[in-house]
Amino acid sequence: MPKFLIQATYTPEGTKGLRKEGASGRRAAVDHVVTGLGGTVEAMYFAFGEDDLVCIVDFPDLVSMAAVSLSVKAGGALHTRATPLLTIHGNGPRGGGRPRTAMPGQRTACGRL
Repeated sequence: MPKFLIQATYTPEGTKGLRKEGASGRRAAVDHVVTGLGGTVEAMYFAFGEDDLVCIVDFPDLVSMAAVSLSVKAGGALHTRATPLLTIHGNGPRGGGRPRTAMPGQRTACGRL
């Protein structure tokens, strides 16, 4: 399943909800939204600095991630950013190999570009 890093900042309305329900209430809310679309929450942390909350989640597909993103944004409690994650083993960026396309002026199997 695709993994995503979710970085979130509480709005004033979201901060009120956090104070009212506490941290466990926020975790339950995140679990409910994510599992409702077939995903799982791997990790969830409160943070200091630019972001108030950081999560790593798994979703069956990109459409599920998009649906959660729209749902959360529509609620107005959080401003979020989602970053797709690649594993280091097997799926990460590859270096040192030959480029699949030629740069301008380089020879290809069909001649010059």
